[in-house]
Amino acid sequence: MKSPVVLLCIFLVSGFILIRCHVVKTLDPNLVIVVPTPTDNLQSDAKIALGRSLFFDKRLSLDGTISCATCHDPKKGFNDQLRKSIGINGQETERNASSILNAGFLKTAMFDAHLATLEMQVIVPLQEKTEMGHNMKELIPQLRKIKEYQDAAKKIFNRDFDAFVLTRSISAFERSLVSMNSRFDQYQNGNKNSLSKDELAGWKLFSEKLYCIACHTQPYFTTFVAENNGLYASYEGKEDQGRFRIHNDSSDIGKFKVPSLRNVALSFPYMHDGSISSLEDVIEHYSKGGNKHPLQHKNIVEFKISSAEKKQLVSFLKSLTDTSYIQRMNF
Repeated sequence: MKSPVVLLCIFLVSGFILIRCHVVKTLDPNLVIVVPTPTDNLQSDAKIALGRSLFFDKRLSLDGTISCATCHDPKKGFNDQLRKSIGINGQETERNASSILNAGFLKTAMFDAHLATLEMQVIVPLQEKTEMGHNMKELIPQLRKIKEYQDAAKKIFNRDFDAFVLTRSISAFERSLVSMNSRFDQYQNGNKNSLSKDELAGWKLFSEKLYCIACHTQPYFTTFVAENNGLYASYEGKEDQGRFRIHNDSSDIGKFKVPSLRNVALSFPYMHDGSISSLEDVIEHYSKGGNKHPLQHKNIVEFKISSAEKKQLVSFLKSLTDTSYIQRMNF
């Protein structure tokens, strides 16, 4: 007969094993995903915390009414679900707000796919007159006077609060926003019960019959490239002609960066101008082969699917939702 001490040891060891197995089983895979990080802006908890504070601070806008989170709301998949965002003085912005979930994986930033880093992107909405409308030369001295920010800049970067601190902190926070554990990901990682029959049928339509993966490639469901998706038959007379505005290259007319489809069920309305309200209508646009713009991507051609197949396709797209970041990051 085993002594009480031996039995206690067995109980404790068994309990430890159970606890350890439970932790391993419930560990959020997002926590172990490696996000590409520039050598001049390595991640740290303190830097991310500073960036988070700045991201939610309305003092970054000229009139103190708009923060980054106004247009990129965590509860709405880090966009605002408006056709076009509303900036200072009630002004409508030029484009639909893109989600910044998984922004750390982007090879370029902005719809025009022309900015090479998140650090560069941070400056744009801060100074855009229809968004936050500020001037960096005026904003930085104001933020430096805030003791919390100045102290953090000294502690983390060993320098006064400046544009370097501002852009590196906010971009570090954005890189912490990982959302790669959808039910589809769980299926791909071996949990064959995570998707329904309709969702699996939708995945087969998406990847094989319709070959949507040509532009919405795994694992990020984007190629990161600006393409013309035939949203309009002509951009003549339209104020926003896409990437054309960057280099005035006529071959770039109507080209906007292919968006990631991760959390696409949360990122409505769709397209750069928010002109399509639902996933069903997005599918309808592509099923008719777009609007036949001369520069339209060659893969966008007419196809026919039944109403049941359309529902399956929408079901699959919804399976790409992962909002675990809300609880993990306490939003």
